[in-house]
Amino acid sequence: MRQDAFPDPRKFRYHEWVGIGDYLYRASDVVSFGTPLNAENVREAYLKGIFPWYTEGVPLPWHCPQRRAILEFADLQIPRSLEKARRKNDLTFTIDKAFGDVIHQCALAYRPGQGGTWITADFERVYNELHKQGTAHSVETWNKTGDLVGGLYGIDASGVFCGESMFYKTPNASKLALLFLIDHLSSRGSTWLDAQVMTPHMKAFGAKEIDRRKFLDKLINTQMADLKLFD
Repeated sequence: MRQDAFPDPRKFRYHEWVGIGDYLYRASDVVSFGTPLNAENVREAYLKGIFPWYTEGVPLPWHCPQRRAILEFADLQIPRSLEKARRKNDLTFTIDKAFGDVIHQCALAYRPGQGGTWITADFERVYNELHKQGTAHSVETWNKTGDLVGGLYGIDASGVFCGESMFYKTPNASKLALLFLIDHLSSRGSTWLDAQVMTPHMKAFGAKEIDRRKFLDKLINTQMADLKLFD
C-alpha cells in the first residue's frame, strides 16, 4: 500500500520559517519542501488542497495558503466589454484537444513581475502524464483559421477544478476560455473553482479569498458530491 506523501493540511503544524542550507525561507503556507514531483504525489496533493509551485534555488515547495482564492460562479462578474466580445467573437473553444500545447504556451507566456516561469520542463512532463490519466484538463481557444490563440489548464481534484495557468495570443482569448470553462463546469453541477492565489485578473471576475480551513472544508464537502466534471 502506498504511503501518503503529504500530511492532512487541516492538522499540519505550519512553521513561520524553515531553515534550508544557510538560508531561512518563509513557510507559513508550505506543507512540504522537496517532496518529489511525480503524478502520484501531484494527484494526492490536489485532493488534499495542496499544490506545488517551483521556486528557484529552493527544494520544491508544496503550498496550502492561509488565504485561498476561489471563484464562486454565483459571484461571477463579466465586464460589459468582455460580454460584448463574447457575443461577437469568431473564436471556438474545445476541451482536452491540445493539452500539451496549452501547458507549453503557458510556460512561455510573459508575466510582468516574474523573472521566469514556474512551469518547468518537469512540470510539463508530469502534468502531461496526469492529462493522459484523466486528472489534468485544458480548454483551448482557436481562431477562424485554426490557430491556437489562448487557453488554460488545471486539475480535477475529484469534482473541484483547480486552475493552474492561462495564456493568450489575441485579446480576450484566455478570458473567454475561462467563461467557456465556467459554463461547462456549471453544466456538470459545479458551483465554484479554486484559483489558488488571487490575481488582478481573477479579482476582476469576482474571485474572493477565504481562509485555509474554510477552503479545505469546502473542498471536502464538494468532493463528497462526487461530481463528474469531464468525460
